[in-house]
Amino acid sequence: MYYFYSPEMFAPYQWGLERDVSYAYMPYNSFYYGDYINSLPYAYIPQNYEVQMKADDRGSWTPFSWVEKYAYAFSGPYNKAEVALTFDDGPDLEFTPKILDKLKQHNVKATFFLLGENAEKFPNVVKRIANEGHVIGNHTYSHPNLAKVNEDEYRNQIIKTEEILNRLAGYAPKFIRPPYGEILENQLKWATEQNFMIVQWSVDTVDWKGVSADTITNNVLGNSFPGSVILQHSTPGGHLQGSVDALDKIIPQLKTKGARFVTLPSMFQTSKERK
Repeated sequence: MYYFYSPEMFAPYQWGLERDVSYAYMPYNSFYYGDYINSLPYAYIPQNYEVQMKADDRGSWTPFSWVEKYAYAFSGPYNKAEVALTFDDGPDLEFTPKILDKLKQHNVKATFFLLGENAEKFPNVVKRIANEGHVIGNHTYSHPNLAKVNEDEYRNQIIKTEEILNRLAGYAPKFIRPPYGEILENQLKWATEQNFMIVQWSVDTVDWKGVSADTITNNVLGNSFPGSVILQHSTPGGHLQGSVDALDKIIPQLKTKGARFVTLPSMFQTSKERK
């Protein structure tokens, strides 16, 4: 039996409770559509039932079976009071250093999904991320929609970026996040066979829209639950000061509620390096 917990169930932030339950990885976005599951504090679905989950507002669908068959997740275990901060699209010279400063101030480690082309432009920032104890993940070379490229281009986007990050950070990252959250089953299969792990997100801050720190904070606090993977950005040329400033509110408030901030390798009990 698999239990699907809605974000509302964790609104009181009972982070101190260790839950001994079976869990599934589930994007919080799938609760946006007013469907049956949204009306319940949780819903249970038999193991052999094929569930289609709407992964985002672009209308793509993620079969529930994918998280069982492949190294693929949207969030971590619900029985641990842990959350993971993740930052996509960097590095850059403006927001990534500011984010690193905030993380150091709050003594928190995060996971950065970097683009190969940006890593080539700003190698010293990549090295700083690694040297300060954060985890680096692969976000492809040039941010294509992987669902729209052929197999050779898909693999090239991953391997080319891996080579760049290995050279700069000193290891070949195990974690991949596909741009826009879009990925095909055959691509997941190949990545799993190559010992990658693909991690999406369960809380989208929507910081890329240039929204305020208060909006981002309310979004995170209102939707986070044990095991949440929080999506933020460090995109070159973006309007992300609100995302930077929100860290001063998100981190202490979730810590007060008992949440522990961890990197993705810690959350999933695996290596940061593809071996």
